[in-house]
Amino acid sequence: MSMIDYAAPAGPTRGYLSVPEGPGPWPGVVVVQDILGMTSDIKRIGDRFAANGYLALTPSLYERGPKVGCVVSTMKSLVTGKGTAVDDLIAARDHLVDDPRCTGKVGVVGFCMGGGFTLLLAPRGIFDAAAPNYGMLRRDVSSLSSSCPMVASYGAKDRTLPGAAAKIEAALAEGDVPRDVKEYPGVGHSFMNDWGFPRPMPDLERVVGFNYSEPEAEDAWRRILSFFGEHLDPK
Repeated sequence: MSMIDYAAPAGPTRGYLSVPEGPGPWPGVVVVQDILGMTSDIKRIGDRFAANGYLALTPSLYERGPKVGCVVSTMKSLVTGKGTAVDDLIAARDHLVDDPRCTGKVGVVGFCMGGGFTLLLAPRGIFDAAAPNYGMLRRDVSSLSSSCPMVASYGAKDRTLPGAAAKIEAALAEGDVPRDVKEYPGVGHSFMNDWGFPRPMPDLERVVGFNYSEPEAEDAWRRILSFFGEHLDPK
């Protein structure tokens, strides 16, 4: 598990590569960070995919200058659907495909901001499966009717994304996309991210429910790994 450089349209950038044990080859996963960036939590997530047999690359989206400017640029890419952050994520997918240790099957998984990027990229025909977790919906949610297979997880107490799971389910159903969409009734936003903050955090919990919850997080992990096993692992 280490930081690597990989080629991208705006020039080389960095990412955290998690490599499984054994000879391979393995399917790949692009892990898309939340707004906090390259945290120990997002590295832990990449390592967990590797422990389950996936070559996982987590692009560091805040590498191209001062962090504040990178955050603004990255969020602009999320809203517009284009720009350096989008290019860096697609380049991460291409890097995995070109790696001889990869089977050529690549999924994408994201959390919060990263979940939004996952929803953005899922209909573009470049990933074989997608796992958005409490990702921001786009205005053209209907585009998900042409998505790759998707496993999505949301919290019913997430005040920032009311009804998101139902909207995703409807759009995927319109295109008969293989899917597993679940809304967990007892949690809000970021329930899969364990940043190590004191829990509960009263102010954030009161507003949007930013709170790690192990039972729901582990169930979401079970669903994601099962779904990716079905759609990414060679048969």
